Amino acid sequence: MEPADVNLYLVGFMGTGKSTVGRAVATRIGFRLLDSDHEIERAEGRTITEIFAQNGEAAFRAMEKSFIEGGHPGERTVISCGGGLVVQPGMLEALLARGVVVCLHASLETVLARTSRNRNRPLLEVENPEERIRTLYAAREPIYRRAGTMVLTDSRPLGDIVAHVVRIWQRDARDFAAAKR
Repeated sequence: MEPADVNLYLVGFMGTGKSTVGRAVATRIGFRLLDSDHEIERAEGRTITEIFAQNGEAAFRAMEKSFIEGGHPGERTVISCGGGLVVQPGMLEALLARGVVVCLHASLETVLARTSRNRNRPLLEVENPEERIRTLYAAREPIYRRAGTMVLTDSRPLGDIVAHVVRIWQRDARDFAAAKR
């Protein structure tokens, strides 16, 4: 595998910019973009919210695992991963075995502001969404900090974030491809 073919996996908490940054990075490097949540919705013929309601979070997490293990191309793809995907046991290792992992990070305040505009988040379908975000953020942050190079997305122009992610991908893809030889 050549470095220019190595997949890029964007991970991080909800509201950190994985979908937006993923689209821009994929365009910049000429890769296809897949969003794990959207691909699961497409395959299931229902929304993530419906999957959570009908089958529960554990079933959805199993669908995420299946998608990563074989439901997407092995190269030349940017994958925007759902916020909880990398938190599951063994999933960070699964991603690292398949490509470069970059973790997008934002402050709790930024996450709160961004997620308040989007109601399609089943984990926030609770009495107090802000408290739920604070609890999830605190629990997941240590895992995200171990998940690839971290890129802050707070108060930065999209072009700067994209350029930073592309530089990391180029550097890490060389190492990944060399290790696969």
